[in-house]
Amino acid sequence: MPLSRSNGRTAGALREVVIQPHFSAYAEGSCLICVGNTHVICTASVDEKIPPFLRGANKGWVTAEYGMLPRATHSRMDREAARGKQSGRTQEIQRLIGRSLRAIIDLEKLGERQIKIDCDVIRADGGTRTASITGAWVALSLALEDLLQKGVITAMPLRDQVAAISCGMVEGQAVADLDYNEDSTAETDANFVLTASGGIVEIQGTAEQHPFSQDQLLQMMGLAKSGCQQLFEQQMQAARTPRA
Repeated sequence: MPLSRSNGRTAGALREVVIQPHFSAYAEGSCLICVGNTHVICTASVDEKIPPFLRGANKGWVTAEYGMLPRATHSRMDREAARGKQSGRTQEIQRLIGRSLRAIIDLEKLGERQIKIDCDVIRADGGTRTASITGAWVALSLALEDLLQKGVITAMPLRDQVAAISCGMVEGQAVADLDYNEDSTAETDANFVLTASGGIVEIQGTAEQHPFSQDQLLQMMGLAKSGCQQLFEQQMQAARTPRA
């Protein structure tokens, strides 16, 4: 029996994805990415200072910060700054975003400078980390193109595209791009971070109710590859959009 999904989506269908480049008037690179009702502002800021551990290494760095606004969800959350520390979830996600971006950039071509990516969730309905990675690549690409056009760097450091998507087993069926309701009831929840050239950056898979099989993992992987292909096309279209 076919699984009934929100908006009548098929198992492999993504929610509507909209990427609005140059969303911030001041950041070197930015976008607003909307994946269904999950909305994330991604900005890339160039810092001419590098972390102390890279001094003398003749290469740069890319790092990320992630956060959710207090009313990004149905009930208000306290700001983490007000609590005095970040949650373990926040730290995990921002490290994942940073790792994903560093996997596809030549840090030597970046030179001795740092690009800081900020991913701020303004509305959450599942898949905030995956939307953040997909949007972060667009912001990073636009910032690097800005540096290239200004002659600050002489070659494009990007080696590939990277995007991410959530997949899961819901009522025994593999599905792509879970919204909150699906994610909260899924038997298995997995996030796939993939490159346009076919590489795998990271797979996070968790059995929520009972172990999943290798066959189910491969089913989810197939959906992830197909879904990311759509995301790669939309990323490229956004990255090629000139600033107004």
